[in-house]
Amino acid sequence: MKRFIVIYLLVCLVVSVRAQEGKSAFDFLDLPVSSHANSLGGNNISIIEEDVSMVRYNPALLGPEMDMIIDLNYMRYMAATNSAGAMFAKAAGVRGAWSAGMQYVGYGNLTEADATGNILGTFSAKDMVISGGYAHDFGARWRGGFQTKLIYSAYAEYSSVALAVDVGLNYYNPNKQFSMSLVFKNLGGQLKRFTEAHERLPWDIQFGFSKTMRSVPIRWSVTVDHMNKWSLPYTKPRTDEFSNGEILETKDNFFSNMFRHMIFGVEYVPSRNFYVALGYNYKTYTDMLRYGRNFFSGFTFGAGVQVKMVGLGVSVANRHVRGTMFMFNLNMRLNEFKR
Repeated sequence: MKRFIVIYLLVCLVVSVRAQEGKSAFDFLDLPVSSHANSLGGNNISIIEEDVSMVRYNPALLGPEMDMIIDLNYMRYMAATNSAGAMFAKAAGVRGAWSAGMQYVGYGNLTEADATGNILGTFSAKDMVISGGYAHDFGARWRGGFQTKLIYSAYAEYSSVALAVDVGLNYYNPNKQFSMSLVFKNLGGQLKRFTEAHERLPWDIQFGFSKTMRSVPIRWSVTVDHMNKWSLPYTKPRTDEFSNGEILETKDNFFSNMFRHMIFGVEYVPSRNFYVALGYNYKTYTDMLRYGRNFFSGFTFGAGVQVKMVGLGVSVANRHVRGTMFMFNLNMRLNEFKR
C-alpha cells in the first residue's frame, strides 16, 4: 500500500511538471470551502481542530479523531455564483483516516455574444471536484496526508477534466499549542483540454503556523502562500498631476511582494466548542485597488459553535462594494446520533 501511494504521488508530480506551460485553469480551486478558514483571511493550513472542512486546505489535518464526521458547506459568492459541497471522514485504525468529498460551483446563466457584440442567447457554466484522501500519524507529533482531486469544468460547449493531488505535512506540539504545516497543492494536469491549448493547474506551495497563547485563549496564525513564485506585482491607480487623469502604477517591490504572500488570522477560543475569528489578506486588499474596494476589503470575519453532535460555522467577507460573500458550514458527528 505504501509503495502504491509513493508511485502514485510521483506520477502526479511528473504530470504536474509537464503541465506548467501556458495559462492557469481551474482557478475555482482557490475559492474558500470552509467558513473557519475563510474567517482567517481565506486560507489556513495549520489550525488543529476536529473540523473536517479544514482537510480541503491541508490533507495532513485529517486524523482518526474525525471519525464519522460529515461537513456540509454553502457559499453565496458575487453576482449569481453559488458554491456547495460536502466532506466526510472515517478513521482507519488508531493512526490513520480516510476522507471523501465533493464541491460544486455554479455561475448561473450568462449572456452569450459574438465577437461584434451581438447577443446570441445565454449559456451555463459550472465547476466540480470530487476528492478522496488519506492521512497517517508518523509519530506523536508528525502527520502526513494526501488528497486526490478529479476536476471537471464546463463552460457552454467547452469542457475539461483534470487530475490533481495535494500533499501535506503537519507538526503539532500539544504542550506548547503550536502547529506548523507545509502543503503542495494542485500537483497534476489536464486529462481533457478545453481546446488544443494546454493549461496548467493553479499549483501552489504553502507554509503556515498557528500558536495559542498560554495566558489568554487567543490563537494566531500566519499562512504563506504562492511560495513557488516570489514576484506578485499589482497595479495601483494614481492621479496624474499633468493631465488630471488617472494612471495605473505597478507595484513590485520587496515589501509589497512579501506581504502579498502572507495571510494573518487571530481567534478567540475560550473552549473547544466556540471561536470568533478575524483575518486579513493583504493580497486581496491590493488586488481590489482598481475594482471598487472598500474599507473592509482584505478583512474577513467569522464565528463557530459546537452543540453536542452538531456544529455551525459562519463567515463574511466584503471584497468589493457590490460583492459581500457569505459562507456557512454545518458539521454532524454521526457517531453521536447512535447513542
